Amino acid sequence: MNELVYPRERTLGTITLVLGLLVWLGLIIGTFGVALIGLALGFLLYLFAQSALIAHIKGNGVELSEAQFPDLYAQFTACCDKLQMKTRPQAYILNGNGGLNAFATKFLGTQYVVLMSSVVDAMDKHVDGVRFYIGHELGHLRMKHLSGHLLRWPVLWLPLLGAAYSRARESTCDRHGLACSGSPEGAAQALAALSAGAERWKQLDIAAYVSQTIHASGFWMSFHELTAGYPWLTKRAARVMNTEAPMPRRNGFAYLLAVFIPYAGRLGAAFGFLMLVYIIGILAAVAIPGYQDYTVKAKVSAAIIGSQNVRETIGNYYQTNQKVPESLEILNIRSQLVDGSQLSLEPNKMVLTVKTKQGELIFTPTEDAEGRIVWGCSNGKGIKSTQLPPTCRSTEN
Repeated sequence: MNELVYPRERTLGTITLVLGLLVWLGLIIGTFGVALIGLALGFLLYLFAQSALIAHIKGNGVELSEAQFPDLYAQFTACCDKLQMKTRPQAYILNGNGGLNAFATKFLGTQYVVLMSSVVDAMDKHVDGVRFYIGHELGHLRMKHLSGHLLRWPVLWLPLLGAAYSRARESTCDRHGLACSGSPEGAAQALAALSAGAERWKQLDIAAYVSQTIHASGFWMSFHELTAGYPWLTKRAARVMNTEAPMPRRNGFAYLLAVFIPYAGRLGAAFGFLMLVYIIGILAAVAIPGYQDYTVKAKVSAAIIGSQNVRETIGNYYQTNQKVPESLEILNIRSQLVDGSQLSLEPNKMVLTVKTKQGELIFTPTEDAEGRIVWGCSNGKGIKSTQLPPTCRSTEN
C-alpha cells in the first residue's frame, strides 16, 4: 500500500513532527509547565467544538447502512476493504446546499466520513464518482492526518513548510481516491466536478482540462500555490490520470516572496499576508521600546561616567572638611558636563542630580563603616528604571 502515499508526505511529515515536538518541549520547559495548562484548555475548547460538529452530523445527517441507501453503503464498504481498513468509520450524508464537498473527522476515537448530498447527486451518473470522494476522505483517516495535527500544530504556520505538508497530504488522499475508483479517468472526472460543477462535468474534456497545468508555472500561479494547502485542481487531475506525470516547474522567484508568507490554511495567501503584518507589528511593539531603552541606557551611561569625577570631588571635600559643600562653585566644578547634562547639588543631604536630555539621574551618598562615601544611583524624572544601566542599579564607589 506504499504506492498510495505521495512520496514527499513522509519526508515533510517527519520534519513537521520533529519540529513540532521540539517546539512543544521548549514551550513546556520554557514556561515551567504553564504551556501544559494552555494545552489542556485548548483540548477542552476542541472537545466542545468537535462535540457540536458530531452532534450536528448525527442529529441532522443520514447514516449509511444496508437499510439506508444500500447502494452508497456498498460503495463505502468496498472502498474500506480496498484500502484494508479493518475498522470502518461511520458514514453519513448531510445536505450540501449546493456545495460539492466531503470531509473526514473523528471524536473520542470514533471516525466519521461525511458526504455532502450535492456531491452524491452530482455523481449520480458517474459509476465510480462517489468512490473517489469516499476514498479521499478515508485516506485522511487511514494516514492518521487528524491524529498528528496537534503535535505538528506549532510549526504548521511556517512559510512554505506548512503549506507543502498540507498539499502532500491532499495528494496522498487523491491516490486513495484513485485506488477506490474504477479507472484514472473516473477519478479525474470526479475531481473535475469541483471545477465544472454538478452538471457540466459530464461534457468536460479531461485531456484538455489536464493540459491547463501548463499555466501553473507562472509567477503568481506558483506563488499562490506555494502558500495554499491544496494543489491546483488541474494538477490533481493530472496526477490521478498518471501518478508519475511530470508537473511544470514553479517559478523560482515565487519562492522568494512565499518564504515571507505564513501558512494560513484554507484562508489563503491574503490572510497569510495579514498574519505576517500582524507578526511584524507584534515584533515591532516589543522591539521598538526595547531599542529605545537601549539607546537611553547608552546615553545615561555616558552621563554616569562623565559625572564620576564630580562625585569623587564632593566626597573628598566631605571627608576632609566633615561638612557638605554649599555649592558646586566652591569646588570649582562647572554646572554642565561635556555632553550638555546639567549638574545640581542639594546642600542639605549632598544629593547630586544630573539632568540629561533623557531625564534625571539621582546620586545619593551614604557613609560606609570605614568612613568612605558610597554613591547610590537611581532614576529621577523622565527616566524609567528599565532604562538604567547595570552600573546605576548597583551601588557605585
